[in-house]
Amino acid sequence: MAIAIDFGTSNTIITRWNPVTQQPETLTLPGLSLQQSLNPPLIPSLVYVEEASQNQVVIGQQVRDRGLDFKADQRFFRGFKRGIGTDIQGFLPELDGQIITFEQVGNWFLSRVIEELAAMEGGIDSLVLTIPVDSFESYRYWLGNVFEKLPVEQVRMLDEPTAAALGYGLTDQDNLLVIDFGGGTLDLSLVSLEQTAQTNNKPVGFLLKWANKSLAEDSKQKVKTARVLAKAGQNLGGTDVDNWIVDYFVKTNNLPVNSITTRLAERVKIQLSSQSKASEVYFNDETFDSYELDLDRPTLENILKDNGFFDKLHEAMMSLLQQARRQGIELDDITQVLLVGGSVQLPAVQTWIQQYFEPEKIRSEKPFEAIAQGALQITQGLEIKDYLYHSYGVRYWDRRNQRHSWQPIIKAGQAYPMSQPVELVLGASRENQPSIELIIGELGAETGGTEVYFDGDRLVTRKLQSSTTTVKPLNDSEGARNIAQLTPPGFPGSDRIKVMFQVDQQRFLRITVEDLLTNNILVENQLVAQLS
Repeated sequence: MAIAIDFGTSNTIITRWNPVTQQPETLTLPGLSLQQSLNPPLIPSLVYVEEASQNQVVIGQQVRDRGLDFKADQRFFRGFKRGIGTDIQGFLPELDGQIITFEQVGNWFLSRVIEELAAMEGGIDSLVLTIPVDSFESYRYWLGNVFEKLPVEQVRMLDEPTAAALGYGLTDQDNLLVIDFGGGTLDLSLVSLEQTAQTNNKPVGFLLKWANKSLAEDSKQKVKTARVLAKAGQNLGGTDVDNWIVDYFVKTNNLPVNSITTRLAERVKIQLSSQSKASEVYFNDETFDSYELDLDRPTLENILKDNGFFDKLHEAMMSLLQQARRQGIELDDITQVLLVGGSVQLPAVQTWIQQYFEPEKIRSEKPFEAIAQGALQITQGLEIKDYLYHSYGVRYWDRRNQRHSWQPIIKAGQAYPMSQPVELVLGASRENQPSIELIIGELGAETGGTEVYFDGDRLVTRKLQSSTTTVKPLNDSEGARNIAQLTPPGFPGSDRIKVMFQVDQQRFLRITVEDLLTNNILVENQLVAQLS
């Protein structure tokens, strides 16, 4: 059975490929999925830890059915996906004698989901996982560790926005903008879907585990190729909106901040997606007071404005459009806009999108299932082409400013595998130099990074502003910096080695080093790091 899992901050959705209808279908897991007339069935991304040392947890709808999400209890976790793969600033809960990380909570959640799926008729032969575009590398590493230990033969990964484009069933060469706005992140991705003849037998998608050959290897038909043209993202989601609504009710009704008021705020927000006014009742079981929590759309829009919501949306859109223009694509060249994620159902979000695009270009009929359904396509012969999200450079000494600086060698947007290597010629810097060192780094954006911290029991992400480029060295350790031993020793004044940089199909950066004096190959195809 081929399965795709779209693990979301607020909800998780699972689809499988039906070999009879040749179409994806959404699965309901009894006890875990929402037991209501909701189409498609969603699994709330919730975990309640009963006994940490014994791995005893309650997940999904079972948490709500047992009222465990209404307890002011540190054993209850929501929005934990936002903390996976990040450096948490502040308190982490200690349960049953052990510190609980968000990676562990995510592991419990997905392991339980896989247990339920494996028990179904046919088991799991092939599994596709979807990845948020703005935290791909750290999140992929964590997912890889989780699923290496689970009984699944074939595991692949696919970028969430690209999967969404495929889920809407668009297969021509139009430029498609996917706006994926879920509980934890906003991801914008401009993709082009093409028809191309398959010319090789390479596995498709990003491969984690592979027991047998690819399904696509036996296919003689043309396959769809998804080419990613531009990406942009923000650490912003429906969870932030819930928190802002809670803050509004704290200010207007003097309510406490806890899991109960957060759940009620979420309910109010969901109601406002389909009606102009919403109301919930908060009951204080200590004072026996009750409060009407009333909110309308204009008030919600003001809450969003006060928290810089639309400024962040605009910043992400401008970043994406700037990348697109560098490839000759203007706003009018975007022919379809695909909306996915629960937060796109907010009327304020849809109104914002319509400031850029005509209503007839906007598709929103599959906000929840498009990603998981699209991910299943790579089990049926889809090839994915993607590009590097970051730039990479080498460190050098800037004599003018008397400090180290970085020279880009591979820029963001470079497709991989690279057809031609990037070459860099270096010379010795002192007399009788026995070797040459080279430090390679991942160059971050000048706007800074992301901080993840606790505000009470809330997990909050915040973008850090910076006026300098941040760099993450890839090989700055003893032994790794030394890329070439020089025999005879080097002398200043002439070129001595040529370094060739190449990125392969799995995004591994490799180097080959040639001694220009002796014409010897000193290093051949040596692995430096895996890029993102």
